[in-house]
Amino acid sequence: MLSEHVVEQDVAMLPAAVDGEREDRPSDRYVVAARRDGEEDGLRLAVPAGALVPRVTYRVSGWVAVQVQGGGDCDGDGERSHVVRVSLCLDDCGVEGECRRIDCGAVCTGVAGGWVEINGTFRLNETPRGTTAVHVHGAPAGVDVKVMDLRVFAEDRKARFRQLKDKTDKVRKRDVVLKFGVGAGVAASIVAGAAVRVVQMDNAQRGQLNYRDADALLDFCDRHGKPARGHCIFWAVDGDVQQWIKDLGRDDLAAAVQGRLNGLLSRYAGRFPHYDVNNEMLHGRFYRDRLGDDAAALMFREAARLDPGAQLFVNDYNVECANDPNATPEKYVELVDALRRRGAAVGGIGIQGHVSNPSGEVICDALDKLATTGLPVWITELDVGEPDVSLRADDLEVVLREAYAHPAVAGVVLWGFMQGRMWRQDASLVDADGTINEAGQRLVDLRREWTSDERGTVDGDGNFRFRGYHGTYVVQVTTAAGKTLKTFTVDKGDTSLVVDMAN
Repeated sequence: MLSEHVVEQDVAMLPAAVDGEREDRPSDRYVVAARRDGEEDGLRLAVPAGALVPRVTYRVSGWVAVQVQGGGDCDGDGERSHVVRVSLCLDDCGVEGECRRIDCGAVCTGVAGGWVEINGTFRLNETPRGTTAVHVHGAPAGVDVKVMDLRVFAEDRKARFRQLKDKTDKVRKRDVVLKFGVGAGVAASIVAGAAVRVVQMDNAQRGQLNYRDADALLDFCDRHGKPARGHCIFWAVDGDVQQWIKDLGRDDLAAAVQGRLNGLLSRYAGRFPHYDVNNEMLHGRFYRDRLGDDAAALMFREAARLDPGAQLFVNDYNVECANDPNATPEKYVELVDALRRRGAAVGGIGIQGHVSNPSGEVICDALDKLATTGLPVWITELDVGEPDVSLRADDLEVVLREAYAHPAVAGVVLWGFMQGRMWRQDASLVDADGTINEAGQRLVDLRREWTSDERGTVDGDGNFRFRGYHGTYVVQVTTAAGKTLKTFTVDKGDTSLVVDMAN
């Protein structure tokens, strides 16, 4: 039997916003689903007919909590937390009593109390037929589920992009003053009014080429000045560990781990700026289960000893999409903290970024939480899956704008771009015939938007002022005496950068 009732709730029990800027605070009323028979029992919020439009991204947002019937801190099997899920149920399958379900989001909630924010997104390809409802469920029988302020709303991406442009300006640009005078090639009296063009040559943080750990490809990267990430030294997920490794006893496995570290990092020391040390530790524990809880930290410690110049990363998936209770930003932060306590030199956080129908605010929320570690965040394996290439372009723009506007993000790596040569076939940026598709063109347009190209004249004080993106520049000054070229770099900084063009 499922019962629902409304209860007053103390808002003070709710967690504060990470950035302190949340505008919509939760209310003080919630609904309880009690006497639940199983994981599918829960609360449903009916969506009015005609309210959902195809090809529009909708966000589901609210707060959830759980409690065991009769009180107590845990249920019969000793669990102290449960997964709560939010789904969209569509009664359009033609079978009475059954519905098609679209998973929207999931969180882990503690039975000891406390509210957790749940978020998710969905998008429909066609107008739904029949009854549509948002369904909150997931915890086992005997656990009450509480829901507060559950809402469904269409995302206003254009409004979000306007906010991100302002945020990007603060995070990625800096005021620059170019000072001209005697010694810069022309006299100060002649400089006033001279034509100036400032062109950005490259971003301060370069994109990275993926590689298949082969000497030939690494040599190719070296010849063309393209750094390559080391992905990955180990893989924590049981299904991705080679069988011969699984067949080793404990001592032989420990020796194999040390041999892998010695062989790989000694051979390539100094050639990889990044390494993903033990991939996907939020989803697998192979080495920790076989060698003990210190196994992962030992990998980091030894990697730092063998190649002290490399940044050592954790790397995992689903962290930015709010639909995987195993990979919440909070759990990722806990993992990093645990590694650090054991002496691991964690140098960066990798979120893979295999996304579909992304929500900018959900991504930003995850980045805010990861930023509390003080570590740089990289999107290490970005691909955006969507069969409709126009929507794919829009989704790609969501991810890239959120990343570029966030101060914790230090880089983005594409997980391929060519049709027919990617892990996900509905994520390409370039068609099989070499034509840049709409999604690829969106990337080109964004790169152009984020590259400075300024023109003007030197003012009466002998200065040229502009606000430019971080990166390497060349400035050309044209006077009657000819043209003068000079290069300079704009790094991060809160004050104006003054460049003396006379030196």
